[in-house]
Amino acid sequence: MLLEGKTAIVTGGTRGIGFTIVKKFLAEGANVALCGSRPETANAAVEKLVQEMPEAEGRVIGISPALTDPESVAAEFAEVTRTFGKLDVLCNNAGVSSRTPLVDYTLDEFKKVVDLNLNAVFVCTQAAARIMIEQGEGGAIVNTSSMVGKHGQPSGSAYPTTKFAVNGFTLSIARELASEGIRVNAVAPGITHTDMVDALPESIIQPLIASIPLGRMGEPEDIANAFVFLASDKASYISGAVIPVDGLSRS
Repeated sequence: MLLEGKTAIVTGGTRGIGFTIVKKFLAEGANVALCGSRPETANAAVEKLVQEMPEAEGRVIGISPALTDPESVAAEFAEVTRTFGKLDVLCNNAGVSSRTPLVDYTLDEFKKVVDLNLNAVFVCTQAAARIMIEQGEGGAIVNTSSMVGKHGQPSGSAYPTTKFAVNGFTLSIARELASEGIRVNAVAPGITHTDMVDALPESIIQPLIASIPLGRMGEPEDIANAFVFLASDKASYISGAVIPVDGLSRS
């Protein structure tokens, strides 16, 4: 098992890619704290996981810190450390998107996307790094980026803007924390089969799939596999990387 004995926190872990990351981490032997926006959603995700994976009982808990509040995050992360004894991995996966055209964007909507997609990454990374530095055993931080952070997207400009910023943050913090043995990387999914994509009409989805050389959109498992690798000791000499998981769809 690639993550045997490790403890991980996964933000945005109650559904979609985040929920799949949690499942993969548990299957690879990790203890996991999944973050939900509310206690009831986090607890419901834990119950579902234990039903699907009885062997995970006692190895997965739900937490619901306010991800942009440093005190809330620090308190919840400290509780995870007390529960499992340490913290080895942070996955900054929580995020929100939008498709609002520039001329209709309100500043409040733009700020909402920036707050969760970027500010929360900073707050959670800082809290996890403080714990890892104090432990003195290194660690791994893996951020969810997106290929639109490189190529942009029509409408909803806040989302690719934040992902571009996450890439820069990843590179910078990787350099800063390297001396502490803490690796920082990002995974940049392309078009992935999620609830958000399922809501799109076929007239949009099919041309997108046609643009992917591997001939299909990604599945959450494809993305989660990259997280497992980067969180594991198999990636012990990888830091500051933004790994595309997109079927070679570069535009």
